[in-house]
Amino acid sequence: MALEAGQAPDELRIHSDWGDPGPSIGEAATLGEGLRRARAASGKSLAELAAETKVHTRYLVALEQNDWSSLPSRVFAIGYVRAYAAALLLDEQLAIERFKRESPDTSVPLKAPIGIAFEDVRRQSPRIIAGVAVVVLAVIGWNVFQRISLVRAPRPSDIAAVPKAWGEDDADGQIALGAPLAAPPDQTTPALYITPGLEAELTGVDPADPSAAAPVATDQAPVQKAFNPRGAVYGAPATASQVVIQARKAGALVVRLGDSQALFARQMAAGEAWRAPLGLSATVDVSDPAAFDVYLNGEYGGPLQAVLTPLSQLNSRADQMARQMADAQARMQAQAEAARVAAARANPPAPAPAAPATAPTN
Repeated sequence: MALEAGQAPDELRIHSDWGDPGPSIGEAATLGEGLRRARAASGKSLAELAAETKVHTRYLVALEQNDWSSLPSRVFAIGYVRAYAAALLLDEQLAIERFKRESPDTSVPLKAPIGIAFEDVRRQSPRIIAGVAVVVLAVIGWNVFQRISLVRAPRPSDIAAVPKAWGEDDADGQIALGAPLAAPPDQTTPALYITPGLEAELTGVDPADPSAAAPVATDQAPVQKAFNPRGAVYGAPATASQVVIQARKAGALVVRLGDSQALFARQMAAGEAWRAPLGLSATVDVSDPAAFDVYLNGEYGGPLQAVLTPLSQLNSRADQMARQMADAQARMQAQAEAARVAAARANPPAPAPAAPATAPTN
């Protein structure tokens, strides 16, 4: 016999012989028993009801067996009860109320903290706030007191008498300065001491003789600044390179081979350098020629002259400078040797004294 689906229509209640077609879901011992009896009376299987309610079969079985632990969260379980009761033509609200009574909500909302500890904190809060306020006021008062105590009251000047030079007659306010004084003796640099005879013995030139001074070579190139690494140095080792390109400031440096293949490419930082291998045929391409300096044989050779510079041109300059330096050193050595020979001729060594004659012995 089917269970009551809810309130009967009013047009049926006007008949006195109308009766309840079956026991209501509220008359069943449990909600699960009422659902199971209603499903048996409807003649539908669990699979058919699962397809109609879109609820999995295991959840329908759990509802009929009052197995609330197998159901998902409470919100979904209530929805399953509503859908199952509607599919069996039962009172949905009555089924939900039976479910809530038989499966009470175990979640407890948060309550206000109670207990001895909380009450003690509430009771001690005014004292804590008062203590913090006293400490803050003490710190502020101490800082204010220190600032006030450091302020000095205005007082007259310690100058007993005003010098005459500060009188009203000196209206222009200029101070006359005399000639600068010489440095005290303890701050002067002593003259360089030369051991008598040592320089003439080593160089063959007497420094006291003005005519014997060696002539100064006028064709020698002035000494330039040497290469000083101030960052990373890329390329060939120092013993296998004559040309070094160093970045004076940040700039791009690209070294291309004959087939336009890039051998070296880098955004150089200030101080970084690249050593060119010996005998390399390549082209140096830079973003700004003024940003790169060239060092030939370790000596400064000036900045790059163009954006594109053949490396063979720089190697040729390095070879030429090396030959010039070798020739200059050879001339200097020849001049020093000639000066030594001239000094030796001008001052021949004194003859050695003769040995005293010895008397013949018998």
